[in-house]
Amino acid sequence: MAGSTRTRKSGGGAGGTRRLVIVESPTKARKIASYLGANFVVESSRGHIRDLPRGAADVPAKFKGQSWARLGVDVDHDFEPLYVVSADKKSLVTELKEALKDVDELYLATDGDREGEAIAWHLLETLKPKVPVRRMVFHEITESAIQAAAANPRDLDQDLVDAQETRRILDRLYGYEVSPVLWKKVMPKLSAGRVQSVATRLVVERERERMKFVSASYWDISAQMDAGADAQPRQFGARLVAVDGTRLATGRDFGSDGKLTGRADVVVLDEAQARAIATGLQDAPVKVSSVEEKPYSRKPYPPFMTSTLQQEAGRKLRFSADRTMRTAQKLYENGYITYMRTDSTTLSETAINAARTQATDLYGAQYVAKEPRQYTRKVKNAQEAHEAIRPAGEVFRTPGQVAAELDSDEFKLYEMIWQRTIASQMADARGNTTSVRIQGRAATGQEVTFAASGRTITFAGFLKAYVETVDAEAGGESDDAESRLPQLVKDQDLTIAELSADGHTTSPPSRYTEPSLIKTMEELGIGRPSTYSSIISTIQDRGYVWKKGAALVPSWVAFAVVGLLENHFGRLVDYDFTAALEDELDGIAAGRQRRTTWLSGFYFGGSVGPDGSIGRSGGLKKLVGTGVEDIDPREVNSIPLFSDSEGRTVVVRVGRFGPYLEREVDGAAQRANLPDDLPPDELTGEIAEKLFSTPQEGRSLGTDPVSGNEIVAKEGRFGPYVTEVLPEAADNGSSSKKAPKPRTGSLFKSMSLDTVTLEDALKLLSLPRVVGKDPETGAEITAQNGRYGPYLKKGTDSRSLADESQIFTVTLDEALKIYAEPKKRGRSAAAAPPLRELGNDPVSGKPMVIKDGRFGPYVTDGEANASLRKTDSVETITDERAAELLAEKRAKGPVKKKAPAKKATTAAKKPAAKKAPAKSKS
Repeated sequence: MAGSTRTRKSGGGAGGTRRLVIVESPTKARKIASYLGANFVVESSRGHIRDLPRGAADVPAKFKGQSWARLGVDVDHDFEPLYVVSADKKSLVTELKEALKDVDELYLATDGDREGEAIAWHLLETLKPKVPVRRMVFHEITESAIQAAAANPRDLDQDLVDAQETRRILDRLYGYEVSPVLWKKVMPKLSAGRVQSVATRLVVERERERMKFVSASYWDISAQMDAGADAQPRQFGARLVAVDGTRLATGRDFGSDGKLTGRADVVVLDEAQARAIATGLQDAPVKVSSVEEKPYSRKPYPPFMTSTLQQEAGRKLRFSADRTMRTAQKLYENGYITYMRTDSTTLSETAINAARTQATDLYGAQYVAKEPRQYTRKVKNAQEAHEAIRPAGEVFRTPGQVAAELDSDEFKLYEMIWQRTIASQMADARGNTTSVRIQGRAATGQEVTFAASGRTITFAGFLKAYVETVDAEAGGESDDAESRLPQLVKDQDLTIAELSADGHTTSPPSRYTEPSLIKTMEELGIGRPSTYSSIISTIQDRGYVWKKGAALVPSWVAFAVVGLLENHFGRLVDYDFTAALEDELDGIAAGRQRRTTWLSGFYFGGSVGPDGSIGRSGGLKKLVGTGVEDIDPREVNSIPLFSDSEGRTVVVRVGRFGPYLEREVDGAAQRANLPDDLPPDELTGEIAEKLFSTPQEGRSLGTDPVSGNEIVAKEGRFGPYVTEVLPEAADNGSSSKKAPKPRTGSLFKSMSLDTVTLEDALKLLSLPRVVGKDPETGAEITAQNGRYGPYLKKGTDSRSLADESQIFTVTLDEALKIYAEPKKRGRSAAAAPPLRELGNDPVSGKPMVIKDGRFGPYVTDGEANASLRKTDSVETITDERAAELLAEKRAKGPVKKKAPAKKATTAAKKPAAKKAPAKSKS
C-alpha cells in the first residue's frame, strides 16, 4: 500500500493486540513505524481523503438538483456539509478499509492541531471502523514521544473538529457568495477569501500610501571630529542637530504630505543655508558640551513559533513563507524538530534543561541565565496548546551532528531553530550607550550643536548564539551592532577634521515583504499563523500581488477588487471584524460556541459577533444579496491617478484583458497599455505621457509599398511587435474564421518601439525567410523568429540559431552544415549565451544563469531548471529569488510514474474487540 510501513521490530502491542496507525504522510509513517512494535501497522492517508465538492462534476447525482449543491453546504439544515472522497483517494480508502480487517484497534495519529483533528474525524467517518478507535497525539517524532503517545491515546476532540469544520464551511460560504460579485463587476475567474481579501487590502493600502506620499527635502551637516592623537578612536562621526538652540528638522518631522507636522519648533535648512554654515565652521573651535553614559541590557528573543519562524527565515535566509513551511515540515516528519504549526513560545521543562545544558557546554556557565526562562505571549488569539518550535528530543543534536543528514535548506533552518532555542535560555546582553553633544560657533555668528552616539557591548550574553536579522525593506540596526566613541569629558576641545553639507529626502513607507506582512497580520489578529504561507501564496497565484525583489506589490486588479469590497462590503475586509471572527472561531474550538448556532447567525443574521459585525448586520447572505445590481462596474474598475499638465484626469481602467491608462482628449478617450512590471507608485505623470505617446492602436510606421496596408508598432502582452492594418472587409455574411489575418512579427531584442523603422518592420513581416532546399530531400529550410528565439526549420526538425541577425544572413550552406551536425539536446546542446549571470545557488554551490528556453526564460544551476514566473523579470530578478525558484522546483521532485497497487496481505484475523462508542457529531 502507498505510504504503508509494516514493522518487524519486536515488542510493543500489549497482549498481542494488532493496531492500525494512520498518519498523513508516507515520510511520517516510515519514521513512526521504526519506533513501534511488530503489532503496529502504520499507514498514510496522504493528507485529506475527502472535502467539499470542488465543482459541479464532484457533486453526487442524487444531490445535483438541490438548491444548495453549488455550495456543497445545506444551509437550511444545520449547515450540513456534503463531503466527497476525491477521485485520487478512492483506491486508498479501499486499501485502508482492507487493512482494518486485520487489526483489533485503530489509532488516528494525525497532527495535533485543528487540521489534524479534522483529518482524523474524516477518516473515522469514511472508514466506519468496527474496531475501537483512539486518537494518538504527539508533538515531536522521537522514540520516547511516539511510544508515550501510543501508550496514552485519547478520544477525538469534537470541539476541535467543529472549529475546523466551521472554518471550512465559512470559507466556502464567503468564497462562493462573494467571488461571483467580482466575476460580474471586475473580471471572470477572480476569487475572494475571508483572509486573502484582507491580506490583499493591507498590500493595496500600503501602495496607496506610497502613491499619495509627497517627498520633503531638508539638509544637515555631517562632520568628522578629531579628539586628538591619544584618543581611541581618534576620529568619530557627528551630525548637526541644532542651530541657535532650535532643533534641526529630520525626516520624522514631516508628514506624508511633505509638510512639517507642526508638533515641534524646528528649523529646516535648505542647501544654501547648510553650505553657508559648513563654510563658516571651517577651522572653527568646538568643544564637548555634555556626555551622557547609560548602561543597557537586552533580553533574549523567545523561541520560534510559526509566525516568527516564517518572518526570520524570510529576513535571514531569504526564504518565502511557503519554502520555510515546506522545509520545516520535512524536518518535523523526519524527527529533527517539534511540530511546526504552533502559536506557543513556551518550552517544556525537558527542553529548557536541554538548552541550558548545551549553552553551558558551548559558551560557559556565565553565559546562561541564572533561572530558567519561560516565555508567554500577549498577542491576539494566542494558543498555548503546543510547545514552541525547537530541536526534537531530550538532548538537542547540534547542527554539526546533523549536517550530513540534511540538505542545504533543511540544515539552514535547523541551525536557525537550534541557535534561537539555545539563545532563549542564555543571559541578557549588556553594554553601554553614550550620547555626546558638541557645540561651536560658525563664522556667520550662528551657534551650532552636533550630536554623536555610541554603543558598546560589554557582555554579549545570548548574542553569542543568535542575532535576529533586520528587515531588508524597513532597515534598522542589528542588536549586535557597535559604534565606538573615544573617552570624552565635558568642555573637552575638539577639532573638525571634515565637514559635508548633506541633502535628504523623506521616503514613503516601505512596501510589505512576506515577513513584515506576516508580522502585521499577526499583530492585527487576522488569520492563523499556520495559514499565512498559503495565504501569501494564494494572493500571488491569483494575480493580486507580485514580487519586486522581496517587496510585495499589488496589481491594478487588486486595487479594483479591494475598492469594490471596501465601498460595498466594508465589513468583509474590516481588520477589527476579521480579527473578531478569529476570536469567535477560537470560541468554537474551546467549546464556548455551538457550530450551527454561530454559522446560522453569520450567514442568515443573528446575535453573533460584536456590534456592527456581519451577523448583527443581517448576515452574509443579505449583505451580498442586496444592492449588487447597483454597483457600477465602470466606477469600480476606474482608479483615478492624477491630472496631467492640461488638467485632464488620468485613470487606470481594469478591463477584461488587463489594465490600461485612459484620459479624455478633445471629447474622445485616449488609451495606452500598462506594462505588467510597472509598480503602481512608479506610474508618474512623465511615464504616463510616454505610454500615451504609444497608444493602444500603435505607432504608425508607414505604408507597405507592396500591399498598401498601414504598418504599425504596438506593445503586446508578450512584448513589442509590428503588424499590418488590414482594410475592413465588407459584411457578406462569411464566417469570421475565413477572414484574412494580419501578418505580425515580434521585435528583435535590439529593437524598441520608439526607434523601429518601416524598413525594420517590413523585414520582420517577411519572415519566415526561405533559406533554400535540402539538395538530398528537397525539403524547404526556413529561418524564423519564435517567441523563444531565432531558429531554422526543416519539416518538423528545428535547430536554434546563435542570434537574431542570422535569420536574414544565414546561407543554405551554413544551414546544411548546422543540420549535418547531430542534434544536441539538454545540457549537451550548443546553447546560446545566457541572458544573465547570477551568483551561486546556496544548495548546489554552482553558478546560476538565466537562459531562454522553449517555454520562456528559466533559471538553472546546471542541475535543476525552474521557469521564471509572469511577475519575474530577467533584468531585475535577484539571486535570492532565483534560488527560491530552484528550491521550489527541487521540492516538487521528479514526476514519478504511478506504481500498480499491491494487494494487501492478510494476517490471521483476531477476534474483534468490543467497539468503544464513538463521539457523535453535533
